[in-house]
Amino acid sequence: MKVLVVGANGQIGQHVVKQLATSSEHTVKAMVRKQEQADELNNQGIETVVANLEDSVDELAKAMKGSDAVIFTAGSGGSTGPDKTLLIDLDGAVKTIEAAEEVGLERYIIVSAHQSHHRENWNEKIKPYYVAKHYADRVLRASKLNYTIVRPGGLLNEPGTGKISAAENLERGSIPREDVATTVVSSLTNEKTYHQSFDLISGEIQIDDALQKL
Repeated sequence: MKVLVVGANGQIGQHVVKQLATSSEHTVKAMVRKQEQADELNNQGIETVVANLEDSVDELAKAMKGSDAVIFTAGSGGSTGPDKTLLIDLDGAVKTIEAAEEVGLERYIIVSAHQSHHRENWNEKIKPYYVAKHYADRVLRASKLNYTIVRPGGLLNEPGTGKISAAENLERGSIPREDVATTVVSSLTNEKTYHQSFDLISGEIQIDDALQKL
């Protein structure tokens, strides 16, 4: 599949792009906000498109054309306020869902947040972020798309272990960003993840084996 990575310059997105670029099964198109980011990726031989999640649905649909799947890893980041969280993590995600439907793309994977589906378990310090993730996920589940919603725990920058725990509900835990990326890429064609949502933390089971148990 040709996979559009939304948020390709983010910390998880960079891992996803790298894995797809070396994949024998998929090709990648990286969506970034700035031309200098695109130039840097182009110099690495990676196809890019410059687009902004605050653009219109039609503009985002243009960025998606020619793709078979979308991986949404974008986020407004911890240094912005609730306004950007609303515009990027919620409305930006929803616009890409609408754009995917508009262009007839079917496969869509979103990186959400641990326990975003249970309000009582939201982190009070970043509650607007959880609100955004919760409702973006709900829109995705209600769409016509073949979705997978991945809800990782606390994100780490250490090297991946290749071993995870994945289930509808898991206790709080952490996971390297590299393992989140590997899980997302592995989910692309794994039918066990189709129309599924799950929490994700580090564990004792190899990623492909853990996904087969969903």
